[in-house]
Amino acid sequence: MSNLVPEEKIGSRIYLVRGQRVMLDFALAELYVVTTGNLNKAVKRNIKRFPRDFMFQITKEEYESLRFQFGILKRGQHSKFLPYAFTQEGVAMLSGVLNSDRAIAVNIQIMRVFSGLRQILATHKELAAKLDLLESKVAGNSNQIRQIFGAIRQLMNPPVKKQKKIGFLRD
Repeated sequence: MSNLVPEEKIGSRIYLVRGQRVMLDFALAELYVVTTGNLNKAVKRNIKRFPRDFMFQITKEEYESLRFQFGILKRGQHSKFLPYAFTQEGVAMLSGVLNSDRAIAVNIQIMRVFSGLRQILATHKELAAKLDLLESKVAGNSNQIRQIFGAIRQLMNPPVKKQKKIGFLRD
């Protein structure tokens, strides 16, 4: 039960809403193999475990912009209620609410994906900082760098020498 759901399937269900990485209730319900209604009922029975920074209901405008990320709505296929969004902490809290072996195993996988995503983002921030530092160091030397590149180009394309014609000249 260690690898019930592929990481790509979990990662593709993480969205950015209000500046936070979240998973929506229907996606979590699919991963846990429960109905969205049952997942939300379990959450509402334990609502004290889910403060606003763990879980929030998305607005209609947010849902409209998000639905294009996961496909066009088909009649009768999606819920008429606005979904709840769970942050990483909210997903972690779900493991205490949904007390099945599958929920616990899937929750562990989701936490690993969130952690991997955080590491990737940190790496990108470090790389961006290094590029900014390099750019600031090079900015003052741009004229010298242009001269170096000019010299390299001259070495790559040596001047063409005029060749003397061979033979006799007629008057």
